[in-house]
Amino acid sequence: MFPFSETIEIEKGLSLNYSQVLEQIFPLLTEARQKKIQEVVAKRTFNCSVVLENIYDRGNVSAVMRSAEAMGFAQVHMISAIEKFKESQRTTAGADKWLEVKKWKSTSECIDQLKRQGKQIIATHLDASSVDISSIDFSRPSAIVLGNEKDGISAEMIERADARVILPMQGFVQSYNISVAGALCFYHIFRDRLIRQGQHGDLTLPQQQILQAHYALRTLDSSADILRNFKKKSSE
Repeated sequence: MFPFSETIEIEKGLSLNYSQVLEQIFPLLTEARQKKIQEVVAKRTFNCSVVLENIYDRGNVSAVMRSAEAMGFAQVHMISAIEKFKESQRTTAGADKWLEVKKWKSTSECIDQLKRQGKQIIATHLDASSVDISSIDFSRPSAIVLGNEKDGISAEMIERADARVILPMQGFVQSYNISVAGALCFYHIFRDRLIRQGQHGDLTLPQQQILQAHYALRTLDSSADILRNFKKKSSE
């Protein structure tokens, strides 16, 4: 489920081992930034991912991505069969910089990939077969699916999901705004994993170091120039 290898492509024609990236770039960051990257990476999960199916409003996409990143989710799958999106001035507040976003043109392709990874597909949907989200074991590899603002998840997603869940509500309305629903789902999953396995993060030490290298690259704008010079000197 971890999407990165030990070799990192810095740019076309320039690839280095993650350890070389850490050696050359990490010491150039402030001590506070180094500590922040290490703390964040230790709490990241790739075993649990987020799926956004045909979300119409870009502002909602941004808000959901921001909540996902804040709660330690590292990967977001976006299914975009809809050709036109409603534009929005809202942003991810930089969250997209720290997320691995995978785009899909069809629901079937995305589901097939997730199931090959052994993930249970948990879709937010209200019908007679839906269960409370608290009944799901999220210590298992999982994908939580949020659907279109108007129609919810697709018929294919309803059919192929391993479970359809609802968030508890006490009022007259039957649904939350999608950005609110996403935030509530992510917090619940975070809490569930803490209770069941003692932690939310699931990366091995080598995986954490690889991800640290990627985040260091994204932090320092001059990384490519520094590593290009390093590679040149090393080959002389």
